[in-house]
Amino acid sequence: MNDNLFVALRDAFPADLDATAIEAADASAFYTWRDLDRATAMIANLLASLELPAGSRVAVQTEKSVEALMLYLAVLRAGLVYLPLNTAYQAAEIEYFIGDAEPAVVVCASRNFGWISRIAFKAGTRNVFTLDDDRGGTLLQRAAQMSDAHAPAVRRADDLAAILYTSGTTGRSKGAMLSHGNLLSNALTLKAYWGWRPGDVLIHALPIFHVHGLFVASHGALLNASKMIWFSRFDARAVIARLPDATIFMGVPTLYVRLLAEPALTRDACRHMRLFISGSAPLLIETFDAFRERSGHTILERYGMSETSMLTSNPCAAEDGERRGGTVGRPLPGVGLRVCDEQGRPVRSGEIGGIEVKGPNVFKGYWRRPEKTAEEFTTDLWFKTGDVGTQDADGYVTIVGRSKDLIISGGYNVYPAEIEGFLNEMPGVAESAVIGVPHPDFGEAVVAVVVARPGATPEADTLIEALKAKIANFKVPKRVFVAAELPRNAMGKVQKNVLREQHRALFDA
Repeated sequence: MNDNLFVALRDAFPADLDATAIEAADASAFYTWRDLDRATAMIANLLASLELPAGSRVAVQTEKSVEALMLYLAVLRAGLVYLPLNTAYQAAEIEYFIGDAEPAVVVCASRNFGWISRIAFKAGTRNVFTLDDDRGGTLLQRAAQMSDAHAPAVRRADDLAAILYTSGTTGRSKGAMLSHGNLLSNALTLKAYWGWRPGDVLIHALPIFHVHGLFVASHGALLNASKMIWFSRFDARAVIARLPDATIFMGVPTLYVRLLAEPALTRDACRHMRLFISGSAPLLIETFDAFRERSGHTILERYGMSETSMLTSNPCAAEDGERRGGTVGRPLPGVGLRVCDEQGRPVRSGEIGGIEVKGPNVFKGYWRRPEKTAEEFTTDLWFKTGDVGTQDADGYVTIVGRSKDLIISGGYNVYPAEIEGFLNEMPGVAESAVIGVPHPDFGEAVVAVVVARPGATPEADTLIEALKAKIANFKVPKRVFVAAELPRNAMGKVQKNVLREQHRALFDA
């Protein structure tokens, strides 16, 4: 038996392979299911021709395109390990990821080939290809010479399929290892629980370098043989114009805020839609209520993370219960969830504690970090998510905070320690503290407070500009404040809760 995730996805293709699988949002291009099969075979054959060692990683930092999705599927098909990288990452970040993962292949946009190839070759990567969002680049040029027939590599459910880098509040980023079985089990569960139907059409307007867009959205449509309307970039007006042609939309809260800003979002525009799903960041109750009033649809909010894919979901079917704003629903079928105190003891219904999970979707561990993996699992092998929340008597889970000071801005994870490390190395900065504060569009905005070295006068704008050259733009603080000192407790620990309260109203309308 072949447990390769690609086999399950391809087996779900419709009998009519000439039907449209993916349509560009502006109807400028159409891809059939046969196109997906042939293109992934050709790219998989190119990868096979490189004679890579078993388990080789393929690191990818490209703009969103259908061809980039094909590359992901081809990596699975070839039995290799896919490593997606955020398109906003800068040189210092890419250097770390390539050095840590040691990919055998790197694929990047042509405009970045010069600096990325230098990093890759220096780290020992022997194969660097380019792929652009206009179907250009050396990857497709080379693949075009390959056969369009390919037998998918045989993989077991426990074999590694992807590595997603996620950070903690201390130390460097770590790679969450997801197996073919992890990803397929979650996709099958969501297909059933969200009631995917024949004829469903997905508007795909999410990036494909993280769980939400790459796994949840893409796997869902492929496994259901559903057409995707493909947006390379989110455009609220353009998305609303295509709602009458679709039935499912997935977005982060920021996207829903932007949809609500458009007068064209009406009940009539949403009349053919079946399901709106939100995740990757907390959905404000104001957004939840406003969207229901304007569209006539109640957003389904769910909860997941890089290490586990999806964990909980509000009900889809009415018979399973109501969708409750401010909650992320109940644990998905097959997922165990418990809320525990600091001693690891389950708390009573409604009490706050650390969220722990267990199930076939939970990752294999952190790449080359067995000690860190062991730290994040309990002795009875429940994964400690680092999120803090409650579970009520009906099973609904509410996330109330994050024990690791994680900031979620516009659906992207931002880890304060990483930004603080860059700030503390800058001229004139003695120390810094990075916090998240409420923001009407992004959910949370990144804010930094720095203390100057004696005699120095660091400028906030200068620090922001310097950070833009070092880290992804979504991590760059929207505001930087210079303070005489940071608030600390009796143990000397910086009291970030005090800073958050001080700046809580910073972005109030």
